[in-house]
Amino acid sequence: MSIDPTACPSGDEKVTLFGLLLETNARLARGLGVELEATCDLPLPWFEVLLQLRKSPEGRLKMNQIADAIVHSTGGTTRLIDRLEEAGYVERTMCPSDRRAIHVAITDGGNAKLDEALAVHLVYLNERLAGRLSEPERQSLSTLLGKLNAGV
Repeated sequence: MSIDPTACPSGDEKVTLFGLLLETNARLARGLGVELEATCDLPLPWFEVLLQLRKSPEGRLKMNQIADAIVHSTGGTTRLIDRLEEAGYVERTMCPSDRRAIHVAITDGGNAKLDEALAVHLVYLNERLAGRLSEPERQSLSTLLGKLNAGV
């Protein structure tokens, strides 16, 4: 059975663009993950959670908010938080306004580890992003990616 090339447009510009986005994301994430593990002994998913907690207004989020922010399943996020809590980087507390919900908060140890990881992250970004794109290119890329992320 042969495939009609018009029925599966693998050479379409949109397919190519999407592939480039996926490949770029995968390569940057993998490289950063290797750097964080080697330098800080911090897995990339842990870094993502700690960063989301730091960025939250109160330094804490509900479990479902974390899962949504890091694009992870709720079950996977629970196991991830378990490991972060064992390491002393986060703590769970009951949500005062919703007894069914649990807040996850970053600890002092988590903040210290995140500071260490952010120093590595910035070096990585300077080498892989800022060093390869001009400021106007970075601003355009940021604007375009923001448009793609809106409402997704």
